Amino acid sequence: MKQIITFGEVLMRLSPEGNKKFMQANLLEFYFGGTEINVGISIANFGEKVKHISCVSDDFVGDTAISYIQKFGVSTSAIARSNRPLGVYFLEVGAVMRPSSISYNRSHSSFADIRPEMVPWENILKKAKWIHWTGITPALCKGGYDTLKAGLLLAKKSGIQVSTDPTYRKGLWKYGENAKEVLSDLISLSTIFIGGVNEINEVLETNYSYSNEDFIEASKELMKHFPNITKIFDKIRTPINASWHKIRARMWNGNEFRETTDFDITHIIDRIGTGDAFAAGLIYGLQSFDDYKAMEFASAACALKHTYEGDVNYATVDEVTAILNGDVSGRVNR
Repeated sequence: MKQIITFGEVLMRLSPEGNKKFMQANLLEFYFGGTEINVGISIANFGEKVKHISCVSDDFVGDTAISYIQKFGVSTSAIARSNRPLGVYFLEVGAVMRPSSISYNRSHSSFADIRPEMVPWENILKKAKWIHWTGITPALCKGGYDTLKAGLLLAKKSGIQVSTDPTYRKGLWKYGENAKEVLSDLISLSTIFIGGVNEINEVLETNYSYSNEDFIEASKELMKHFPNITKIFDKIRTPINASWHKIRARMWNGNEFRETTDFDITHIIDRIGTGDAFAAGLIYGLQSFDDYKAMEFASAACALKHTYEGDVNYATVDEVTAILNGDVSGRVNR
């Protein structure tokens, strides 16, 4: 079985228990995560072989992060080590009308040491069938951009599928590169686009609205600029409050537009990593189903992630399939 490759920073998350604010708390819980490793672990939980590429701290914290990743069966043989500390983020989990709040401490983390020569792309890609990247990685540091581009160039030559969630976060782009130019460069080496009108508007400097009609037109325009992109998938979140959201998805595959029905998530346990769960479900689904069913599977995986604490989706294929088949009662399995 060939591997799916994810590439990005591994972070430690620190949160007070429950829905407390930091000023209320004396104890913190920690989890490991990060956009791309969240995707990788979720795909591994679906039964795929996954290798994650990163750079973590060369201390007991980095050792613990690697051990955590390994317990899901994800290969860590391409994770480099650095004497810089592991990146950290702090999360206060909101409730009802109070939103969650996040503060990052990652500007000089171990991942900022990543360089192309640290990653043996040629050997890695001999065993690969898919690479997934997000806009977070090239935003963090020049080394992240250069290393990712080196891998994508080789992947293109080898005909390997490349999916991207080109998340744009203005506050991360601090090392001098132009975000639009970098993201456009990397999107030109990708085949599956996981994003919606916001992401397309950022890349193309357009002003499409959120309607289905504008999503279709935006998708067509993106494909015109990037003919390598064959399919576009958009996850749509409708928040009622911090504890109750609705999730659906839509797609344009160059031939047809389809949209799923809403999943009504009335009691959110943890919404961190839910977009990553969608991406993981989509990557798995596109290898197993047609485009529409793959999108349905991704939406169900995303919905289910809201029920798990931490950054990672622990759901299996059978559990996601049960949700797809309408089993949302939450009755005890005996």
